Amino acid sequence: MNAPNASGWRPEMGSAEASAPATASGDRALMLEEPLIFELGRPGTCGVDIDEPALEPLPALGKFLRKQAPALPGLSEPETVRHYTRLSRQNYAIDLGPFPLGSCTMKHNPRLNEKVARLPGFADVHPLAPQQTVEGALEVIGQLSHWLIELTGMHGVAMSPKAGAHGELCGVLCIKAALEARGEDRKVMLVPESAHGTNPATAAFAGFSIENIPATPDGRVDLAALEARLGPDVAGVMITNPNTCGLFERDMKKIADAVHAAGGYVYCDGANFNAIVGKVRPGDLGIDAMHINLHKTFSTPHGGGGPGSGPVVLSEALSPFGPLPFVTRTADGSVRLVEEENAGEEHPQAFGRMAAFHGQMGMFTRALTYILSHGADGLKQVAEDAVLNANYVLRSLDSELDAPFGHAGPCMHEALFSDAGLAEGFSTLDIAKGLIDEGFHPMTVYFPLVVHGAMLVEPTETESKAGLDRFINSLRSLARRAKAGDESLKSAPHFAPRRRLDETQAARKPVLAWKGGAA
Repeated sequence: MNAPNASGWRPEMGSAEASAPATASGDRALMLEEPLIFELGRPGTCGVDIDEPALEPLPALGKFLRKQAPALPGLSEPETVRHYTRLSRQNYAIDLGPFPLGSCTMKHNPRLNEKVARLPGFADVHPLAPQQTVEGALEVIGQLSHWLIELTGMHGVAMSPKAGAHGELCGVLCIKAALEARGEDRKVMLVPESAHGTNPATAAFAGFSIENIPATPDGRVDLAALEARLGPDVAGVMITNPNTCGLFERDMKKIADAVHAAGGYVYCDGANFNAIVGKVRPGDLGIDAMHINLHKTFSTPHGGGGPGSGPVVLSEALSPFGPLPFVTRTADGSVRLVEEENAGEEHPQAFGRMAAFHGQMGMFTRALTYILSHGADGLKQVAEDAVLNANYVLRSLDSELDAPFGHAGPCMHEALFSDAGLAEGFSTLDIAKGLIDEGFHPMTVYFPLVVHGAMLVEPTETESKAGLDRFINSLRSLARRAKAGDESLKSAPHFAPRRRLDETQAARKPVLAWKGGAA
């Protein structure tokens, strides 16, 4: 029998079925097989008693009534709770292990943030409450605004954008409003190929035409190509820094100076601000607008724990055009909310509103808690540790996996690898599926698009060296298996609740409705 390698994998193991007998239930100890809720349900079963409606509907509403009962699954309350609890056991979470998703910054969220966000007065604040009843919430927004401006070296901040792409749109609309105020109709937005994919989409949505700027062999913006394209039709540039290759744009100030000299503005995608927070102030680099993902840099939950929040910091040139509403501090030191009806001469050039209400109160509270609990030295260490961890991953694996920009010097917060060097027929997807068997969530795959078979790993600053060593060891083992042509890797995962899916067919022929009949 072959000895297991460092990850515990034996080549002859093949799959879970090969090493364990089938069970009558389909379950495997605590790995529980879970049918669809429609398959569990039975007609006439319900966990609550619902009275028949006492009143006849108004005649005008009769056309909206169902002709037959909806095909909802019928389950008792214990069955319902168990169904969703069993499903939850099949989820991966940051409380189980690292999320190495590049560009996503899926880091641990300190429980202190959650405790503060759940305090009465924050958790139950209502967006329609009169201003005089939510002065504490406005003060939180005011303090967070102050620190975001301090950390970025900018002039103002719009707090209402809901997340990254929404923040991008806010910044681009500010640029558009500023150009219109100057009486200029510039239609071209330059977007480097190393920028986030939402950048060109946002600019196009705002009415600009997009022109790409190529990258140099070391993965950074080609300054000469950008300068050659600048002209009276260029509204500005949307640049991601650090970029999607995990590299800092060292020519950022030269880029900004060139764009400003040509009459344009500089938008920076701040999704990767966690790599430079406390170390670099974007305002010092000549940036005019930048969104900040509070749920990334300042540690607030992603996904179901969200929603996101994407405040946009603005230069002095763009601040007059920022959206309503916004908070401002009065002469007596209090904070008030400025909206359309009371903007007056204070903010007459605002381009409009980004959202019905001011922002995400829970995200604001968590972010301010994170900033105050870390302090200036702690935030600086956040960036330093994120960069240190990423470079540790990069240099630990660049002998096993191709690192296309490893020659360009240290990376920032994420390490980028490609599928070059794998055996014929093996792909990035095989590595990602193998990580599931190893007990890890896969890294970001096939992004950025400028690298074939990309594998983008972001360990974040919250992973310990011991935890990183476990992940590195597993990824090294998978790389060796893929280079050696281990066929078992092509059918991974073997130990997950579900085997490998045909993802192409799932995308092209999705099953969007239950066809099993009424429950």
